[in-house]
Amino acid sequence: MIELIDLHKEFSEPGGAREVLRGVSGRIDDGEFVAIRGRSGSGKTTLLNLIAGIDLPSRGEVRMNGATVSRMNAKQRTHMRRSQVGFIFQFFNLIPTLTVLENVLLPADLAGEARPPALERALPLLARVGLDDRRHEFPDRLSGGEQQRVAIARALVQGPGLILADEPTGNLDEETGDAVIDLLESLTRQAGKTLVLVTHSHRIAARADRVLAMEHGRLVPADPSPTAAG
Repeated sequence: MIELIDLHKEFSEPGGAREVLRGVSGRIDDGEFVAIRGRSGSGKTTLLNLIAGIDLPSRGEVRMNGATVSRMNAKQRTHMRRSQVGFIFQFFNLIPTLTVLENVLLPADLAGEARPPALERALPLLARVGLDDRRHEFPDRLSGGEQQRVAIARALVQGPGLILADEPTGNLDEETGDAVIDLLESLTRQAGKTLVLVTHSHRIAARADRVLAMEHGRLVPADPSPTAAG
């Protein structure tokens, strides 16, 4: 589903160019759950942004289902994200002036979809994440775990084949984070979706089919054991 071909990414800084990715290559298959570990600033989020077409590589290619994302124009990348990718962020990124249901419906609204078919998907999803009775609440009335469950429903509402999760438990306590990962893993595995999850937690990473680490700007296989050092 995803091919990464010799990806490089540089950022201009006052002291000169800083190279974050230095030749990342690899493949993520349909239906696979891949966890990516690495220190802060190692390039994990940068890699997710390149896969999603939010940013473009300095060199190299990202291919999704045979299409080269890094060669698409901005409009094509936006359409690709809306139809094929769901993104879950560490800090939820819910719109505070929208209700729970309106936040979940937002991707469909941005795609110009009629409300009735979008509701047919959104309401069952809210029931699956245990928030059907909170659908008219605003995000500030929810706990952190509840907000992340709303974000999961929003990421899934358009039926994307790929879910990118950037430290989805990083802002939650361990118990709540485990419940969120239980839910995310269950929803994606049951639907046969591909899940790429960035995490600092060795314990969470060990649940994945495959664990990779970002080291010195490259992706390398990592020890999946929760007791592994690093």
